[in-house]
Amino acid sequence: MLLRHIREDIQAVFERDPAVRSKWEVVFAYPGFHAVLFHRLSHWLWLQGWTTVARIVSHLSRLLTGIEIHPGARIGRRLFIDHGMGVVIGETAEIGNDVTLYQGVSLAGTSLEKGKRHPTLEDWVLVGAGAAVLGPIVIGRHSRIGAGSVVVNSVPAHSTVVGIPGKVVKEGGMHQPSGRPIITLDHANLPDPLSRALTTLLEHIEKMDQRLEELSSRQGVLEDRAAKDDVDLQQVRTLLKNGSVTSEDQTMPIVD
Repeated sequence: MLLRHIREDIQAVFERDPAVRSKWEVVFAYPGFHAVLFHRLSHWLWLQGWTTVARIVSHLSRLLTGIEIHPGARIGRRLFIDHGMGVVIGETAEIGNDVTLYQGVSLAGTSLEKGKRHPTLEDWVLVGAGAAVLGPIVIGRHSRIGAGSVVVNSVPAHSTVVGIPGKVVKEGGMHQPSGRPIITLDHANLPDPLSRALTTLLEHIEKMDQRLEELSSRQGVLEDRAAKDDVDLQQVRTLLKNGSVTSEDQTMPIVD
């Protein structure tokens, strides 16, 4: 059983890292692979009740690999931790099968209370470099978390999440019958929800400016008309006044 899991872990590296050259390279030079092996040992010790020894093993793993995985964390098969420096996985975290984590990822808690306080990652989840998944939330299968994101709410399956706090910007990812994703996360081409919001806001402002310009133009025409009407009205008043005086003069009786 253990040898089969080790073979699967090595194969996972070949499937998800184009830089790998040989199995011996994985065995001797991949800290993510080493961290998973150490965790299998420390987790077994944890389940046997030897919690202090388990913590010592996980601490040695952290010193050697730069990856900290609590012995109580439950990890599925074929976990791939690429580079791995700075990865932290908390005690009550649960990770499904075929999950990929990049460097600097934190699966951390947000509470000091006992019980479930770390996230659950379902099968085929990918978490980009520097991302933080916080609290007892669930990241649905085949979801992808963009680099640097901070996720504090549960995410439905087949979603792409980016931003701080993380927002779902894409849904409906496709996968093969075996469960393997067809489309993987492109870290260099992530949608930016803030940029989208600003673009929408700028477009709205531009439309408002155009509308305001139209209203100002109409207002100017109305003011010109009003000014012209005032001049015409003043002329009519003047004419009426002059006409009434002339009429009075003509009708005034002559006294001898």
